Amino acid sequence: MSGRKQFDIGAALDQAMRVFWQRGYADASLGALGSATGLGRGSLYGTFGNKETLFGACLERYASIYGAQYEQALAAHTGDPARAVEAFFDVVLGRIADPSVPVGCLIAQSAAQSPTLKEENGVQVRGLLDTQRQRVRAALADSLADSRTLDELATFVVAVNQSLAVLSRTGTSDAELRSVARLACTTVADTLARASSEDAGQG
Repeated sequence: MSGRKQFDIGAALDQAMRVFWQRGYADASLGALGSATGLGRGSLYGTFGNKETLFGACLERYASIYGAQYEQALAAHTGDPARAVEAFFDVVLGRIADPSVPVGCLIAQSAAQSPTLKEENGVQVRGLLDTQRQRVRAALADSLADSRTLDELATFVVAVNQSLAVLSRTGTSDAELRSVARLACTTVADTLARASSEDAGQG
């Protein structure tokens, strides 16, 4: 049909996402994006708008893919917050170990480059991090710990997640990354158990 795009927009977006994931926003040139997607500059602009718009679409695609996996893992352990956090990190470590995708995390990569991002993209990255924190916080809600402790634990879990992504890009081994995640899970479990014990003592 006349005027119909002769390529798979979703596939092109996936390829562009990988370029941003591997190189970061600043080093993802239009040439590299064009080579990865098979699109010329005109087609890139015509389909996605400018580089900032394309980057924003890639962030959303990344967040939808892995966000769904996080939600499924956390929801599988409703009523057991400590186990839910373990499942969350299982997803994180599985993504890092997956040879079919770039090392690290697109959101962590983008957060580290926040000073180079356009304001709209920077706001988007911060929003995605906050969504991740809210997701973990909701999974912790069944605990007897007070609200402040749960807020702090959710921020802690997200911070460890981002740290694992950064460490993985430096070549840190899978065993070392799993050790970090295991210690984080222990910290969460111990904090929640202590809160339960204190509540029982006051009962």
